[in-house]
Amino acid sequence: MKITFVDLTPYCKFVENLGSSDLESAIKVHDAYLRNCHGESIMDIGMNQYTGYVYFALDNGISIASCFGQDVEYIKVDFETGKEEFFNTYQEAIS
Repeated sequence: MKITFVDLTPYCKFVENLGSSDLESAIKVHDAYLRNCHGESIMDIGMNQYTGYVYFALDNGISIASCFGQDVEYIKVDFETGKEEFFNTYQEAIS
């Protein structure tokens, strides 16, 4: 069995700077990632200061996001047009 170690330092530093509702959003996003798309590569983790969304941006073009502790949404962006589509489930977003 091969054990892979991941440096969680950047994620820990990100989380320690969040307010309470933003931290709740981060927990929901992390939970959704583990339940629905664990194994997909994460390109970026962050928070949009304008929208309040805490997000995991995946390499497959889907972002998992939540703001103010609300349920997660799955966002697919058309990078040519900039249009965003919002989905309630990961399965809908990848179809």
